[in-house]
Formats: sequence, C-alpha cells, structure tokens
Amino acid sequence: MEAQQAGGCSRTAEADEKLMKVQAAISQFRMVKGALIPVLHEIQDIYGYLPEPVLAVVSAELGLTMSEIYGVASFYHFFSLTPKGEHVVHLCMGTACYIKGAQGILDRLSTELNVPVQGTTEDNKFTLEATRCLGACGLAPVMTIGEKVHGRLVPGNIPKILKEYKG
Repeated sequence: MEAQQAGGCSRTAEADEKLMKVQAAISQFRMVKGALIPVLHEIQDIYGYLPEPVLAVVSAELGLTMSEIYGVASFYHFFSLTPKGEHVVHLCMGTACYIKGAQGILDRLSTELNVPVQGTTEDNKFTLEATRCLGACGLAPVMTIGEKVHGRLVPGNIPKILKEYKG
C-alpha cells in the first residue's frame, strides 16, 4: 500500500504529530473572526511553509475555498508556499541600500550560493530573498541571515559571511 502524503513527507509519527498540531490550531481559532491568518501562522511555524495538502485540510475544516486561502497566503509576505532553506538570507533592496550597492551584493550572493533570487540551494542550506526594506538604512547595504544583521557590505564580504553558516 502506498504511503499517504502530508506536507510533502510520508505519513510518519512526526507527520501525524504535525497534523495534530494543525488540527489543534484550527480548533483554537475556528470561532475567531479572521481565523485563517492565525491558523496559517501556526502552519508556517510547524512546517516552515504552507504545504498544499495541509491547506486542503484547512479548507475543509474552515469551509474556505483553496482560492480564498491562496489569496491570503500570497498577499502577505510572511507566508511561503514553498520550503525555505535552513538559513534565509534577506538582502535589503530599499533605496538607501540600492544606492550604496545592494545590487552588486545580491549578484555576489546569487553567484556564491548558485541560486537565483527567491531560490533555495540544492542542499536546502540557504534561501536567498531580496526584500524591500530591513529598517537599518544607517548600515546600508544590509542583509540578515536568520536573526543576525550584516551591514555596510561590499561584495568581497560575502564569501566570509557565508562561510560562517556553511559549517
């Protein structure tokens, strides 16, 4: 018998536990007006992204169409419909960072990681994302990797910084 799929993995005890957490979140927020957003936040916390099979469960449980769910999930930048790497690299492309050379930094990141912007490395170690603003204009150009801020960047800094996370 073929293994059932849940969130992109075979039905294991871990997958079952994750689905139980999703069901708990749905139960917790079911009666709250605007329940979808907190439920999506919980799913993102559990899986790291919003897997389609889990969204189908949300659709059935909350009585929403998949297009309603995708409309909300794709509108808010926080939500991701695809898995992310272990380390998410956010490079600011706001005005101050752009003027101070963010495009060169982005090009170097893309080359060093061998991924396009919004891409994830083959080993799932890094996801590269360009963002509108990180709110650290005084450190322009600036990027974050996880919670760590790296500022006043030049393309030559990138290999050394990435080496910290590759180990």
